[in-house]
Order: sequence, then structure tokens, then C-alpha cells
Amino acid sequence: MSALGRSGVEVSTPAFGAAGIGNLYTEVGDEQAYEAVAAAWQRGIRYFDTAPHYGLGLSERRLGAALRNFPRAQYTVSTKVGRRLEPADLPGDDLANGFAVPARCRRVWDFSADGIRRTLEASLERLGLDRVDVVYLHDPDDHAEKAFREGYPALEKLRDEGVVGAIGAGMNQTAMLTRFVRETDVDVVLCAGRYTLLDHSALTDLLPAAGERGTSVVIGGAFNSGLLADPRPGATYDYGVAPRELLDRALRLKSVAERHGTTLRAVALAFCAAHPAVASVLVGARSAAEVHDCADQFEATVPDACWRELRETGLLPSEEPS
Repeated sequence: MSALGRSGVEVSTPAFGAAGIGNLYTEVGDEQAYEAVAAAWQRGIRYFDTAPHYGLGLSERRLGAALRNFPRAQYTVSTKVGRRLEPADLPGDDLANGFAVPARCRRVWDFSADGIRRTLEASLERLGLDRVDVVYLHDPDDHAEKAFREGYPALEKLRDEGVVGAIGAGMNQTAMLTRFVRETDVDVVLCAGRYTLLDHSALTDLLPAAGERGTSVVIGGAFNSGLLADPRPGATYDYGVAPRELLDRALRLKSVAERHGTTLRAVALAFCAAHPAVASVLVGARSAAEVHDCADQFEATVPDACWRELRETGLLPSEEPS
């Protein structure tokens, strides 16, 4: 377990990303979702991340229902604010936003102080909890000034009041996350897809800044939305079809991993976890089998010779930690 910044909130290195049990792309049954969370607990995972955005609240409801079977003091939950859910009787489903759920709500961007509190209160109700441990500002890319001027101070106040233990921001880019690290007193940032075997951009700004400030980093998107889990024609990279050059690079990475008796998935997860600023690595799972595979990959040993060959062949820059 690692503490997030100076907050005292602790997280396990492997973490459960709950977008999948919110019907990300395809439907998941209630029992399957429960079994995925139970498997995570069985394998020692104690950090669970969700958001209202995931399945229009379905992820939070399912995660909360599953976690009620376990001692509250023994796990950490994070959720996110910035997308407030409003009831709406919309036709069809929410697949345009990535989730196979009925469109019974609409998302409203809201980084105001009042919006932050209302969104968190609704999340607590869906989760069935009286508190969450970590709250992130969720994807404030197009709402930067509102997020810095109103959203962040609201989170800081909630932390000061003891309502939440740690605060931060979660995004798919490094520039604004680095700004949060340098200009605010966040405990943690969640960086998705920008520190992987295929994208090292967080190494240029975010990770050095986090190290200097003592801010923790949680890594999401370790597989770049699929390509590093199973590199093949048609595999996804950042939610779209992977470009040919990235597919070729992923196949080369896989070849090196297998030559050294390990898997590309194990190398991808070990790479993310190795940086000293990284406290936890989120992996999305929608079934017990996926959770067990994830845990197996985390526990696998990546030989030093594998890291050496990756550097010598230019697949990893020489300064990358491992």
C-alpha cells in the first residue's frame, strides 16, 4: 500500500477501474459485476475507482453494492466530479458516450462549487457510502479556469472539512495535470494513457513535477485502451483503431516480452508501476477472469534482460525506470 501525497490515504499498487462494470461498450450483468469486484478483493486489490460518467451512475451503484460485503476501513474508493447527472427521458442508449445503458440521464459539465458538492452527494447515495476517500476533477480540459477558480477550491474545502481524504484531477493529458501539480495542493493526479510502453509523454513534464512536489500519480490506460493487451489488426488505441505504426511497435514489444518468457501485459503494467512518483496503476475489468489475469500479470517477474533489450533496441528510452 502507498500513501497518496501527504494525505494518509493509502492505495494498493494494482487498482480496480470500474468503468467496465458500468457497461463500457457492452452490457455486463449484475452478478458478473459483483464477481469481478469480489475477485479483486480476493487478489488483494484494495483501491477501487469509479465515476458518475461510467454508465450514468451504474458503475457507482454496482461497485457500492459489491463493496458492502467487505470491511469499509480496509479499502479505498475514488470517484469524480465535474460531470453532474440530471434525470432525462431520452430515447435509446448511451453508446454514443461509450456505455451500453439506457439514456435515462444527461451529463452536465459543472465545475462550480455548488456543482461539486451536489455531484459528490449524489455519488455517495449511489455508492451507499457515507464518505469516499479520493475525489478527482474529471476531464476539465475545456473548463480549465472554472476548474481552477471554483472546482479545485471546493475540493480543498471538502478535504479541510474531513469530508474526503485526498483530492486531485484525472485527465488524458499531461499539460493541465502538471499545472494542477505546480499551482495547487492536490494530493494525487490520475493520468490516463500518457505513461505507457507506447506513450512516454508524462515523463517530460508531469512525473518530474510530481516528484518535486511530492504529489502521487495514479496511472490509468496502461494498455492504451487495448492495443498493449492484445496487439492485432483492428485493436484500439486511445479508443480508436490503432495506427499501423503503433501496431507494429506493439508487436515488436510483444515479441521481446515473449522472448524473455513473459507477456506484453506484464511488461506494460510493470513499466507503469516502476516510476517512483507512481502510487497505483488502474486496470479496468468486467469479469472475475479479467481480474485474475490482471493480478497474475502484476505478480509476474519481468527479467532484467527484457528491460535491457527494450532499451537497446530503442523501444524504450534509456532513462526509463524499471
